[in-house]
Amino acid sequence: TKEVYSSLFVGILVGAMFYSDFSFEGTIVHIFKGGIISVLSNSYNVGILVFLIILGAMVSLMNRAGGYAAFGKWAGKRIKTRVGAQLATIALGMLIFIDDYFNCLTVGSVMQPVTDRHQVSRAKLSYLIDATAAPICIIAPISSWAAAVTGFVEGEDGFSIFMRAIPYNFYALLTILMMIAIVVMKFDFGTMRTHEKNAVKGDIFTTANRPYESGEEIPVNENGKVTDLLIPIASLIVCCVIGMIYTGGFFDGVDFVTAFSNSDASVGLVFGSFVLTIGLYCVRKVLTFKECMECIPEGFKAMVPAIMILTFAWTLKAMTDSLGAAAFVAMGVNQFAEGLMNFLPAIIFLIGCFLAFATVTSWGTFGILIPIVVAIFAETNETLMIISISACMAGAVCGDHCSPISDTTIMASAGAQCDHVTHVSTQLPYVI
Repeated sequence: TKEVYSSLFVGILVGAMFYSDFSFEGTIVHIFKGGIISVLSNSYNVGILVFLIILGAMVSLMNRAGGYAAFGKWAGKRIKTRVGAQLATIALGMLIFIDDYFNCLTVGSVMQPVTDRHQVSRAKLSYLIDATAAPICIIAPISSWAAAVTGFVEGEDGFSIFMRAIPYNFYALLTILMMIAIVVMKFDFGTMRTHEKNAVKGDIFTTANRPYESGEEIPVNENGKVTDLLIPIASLIVCCVIGMIYTGGFFDGVDFVTAFSNSDASVGLVFGSFVLTIGLYCVRKVLTFKECMECIPEGFKAMVPAIMILTFAWTLKAMTDSLGAAAFVAMGVNQFAEGLMNFLPAIIFLIGCFLAFATVTSWGTFGILIPIVVAIFAETNETLMIISISACMAGAVCGDHCSPISDTTIMASAGAQCDHVTHVSTQLPYVI
């Protein structure tokens, strides 16, 4: 059907039926109590949803204040070609390496007016955002992903191992290289080619389903300046970094790297920048306070598709967790680890792909596989341990990219305001 909500719900229903041994009452209870209510009771998940809502409101504010229009005109004078617009998107994605969620939503909201002006399809924009999110974060020493990996390497110097693993992370490195090559060589294939051809003719969506395209014309302030976009985005970046190291205990005397390792990326991300943005627009009289408040429900509405898909994706993950997916994989790896020692990095890469695809969490994949790798190799072959950890990280990112229910994939389509199924289907041939 290419209809994502019903497809996800069927997956949740089947998982609950297996868990309850096909009991009607048990299935209903597990869907809601063990699934939807459980994931929406998780403070980290709720933090991500609040982050989405506030960011949606900020995008609505910056749009209505004329910041996007002004930035589009400013960038239009400096970025002259479609290739330039795409390379600028990649460059911004590489600069925002702190966190993949933050990367997806920020790059999408900043670069959308520029790529639209140069007739780059929303499918291509989604791919560029997705390919500069996790692959950049997984090779950046100061990022929430580096912190996650470091935390799973128990009994070893996790940060040192992460640094030594970067050159072996072939999927991430080759994804970045391929993305730049495709843009520079103007070479597209698969369904992406159709989307790009249609975009050049003026249709940046191609598909009939355009969930983010509002029928209402939102009034835009003609006096908006580039600073009305840049100051809120800069404050957003600063607030994100401060919020993350604050939750990691930096201001209680913990060093910077350890603070990142212990950070909760969903807490305190955008509140400061949100208040600052409203204050800036009111002081400059770009928008009245009433107009600022009107942007909040508009931003919320724009993020409803992403919120629904995320909620269902998390619920599906809860179903696979309750069925023991993690224990099953851990047991399987341990059984054949000794007999296939030299093939283990390749096997771990494939298992990482499968696990991240099925359980929709890269970090969960790290948590399952990295401790196993350390236990197998720590005392015997340190080089093979580092290569295997790289294979785990690369496999997790690859599976994350393939999965239609991955939170990063959902965030990328939300950030580019592209139909989610379109983003998944156009990106898949590139990932493979």
